Amino acid sequence: MEMNHEEVANYFDQSILDYKHGSSRLEKHMPEVTKSYFKFTDACFEAGALDQKQKQLMALGISIHAQDEYCIIYHTKGAVEHGATEEEIMETVAICSALGGGAAFSQGVTLAMDSFDFYSAKRQH
Repeated sequence: MEMNHEEVANYFDQSILDYKHGSSRLEKHMPEVTKSYFKFTDACFEAGALDQKQKQLMALGISIHAQDEYCIIYHTKGAVEHGATEEEIMETVAICSALGGGAAFSQGVTLAMDSFDFYSAKRQH
């Protein structure tokens, strides 16, 4: 089934909104846990010996291997926002596939690359 651009935009952006909504819901019931988790992850993604693009690419590879579709979209978006190229995304997919086999390969060549295409086009506008 073909999806038009509006459906694709709704899928990727809606997935990120779904994640944020779920996080907000948990935060209402467990504010310290949620705030502590985000403080920790924010610190992990700050530039250090590895820059933020490298960290997003690393997170993308782990997300693909873990079959975590929300994180695949989120970290592909983050990698694009930090200047990742198509080649860098593809190399991340290849390395992940070398370790994760067919399941990682299929997530990488579909969801990760589709997310890259969407967020790259969105960044150019």
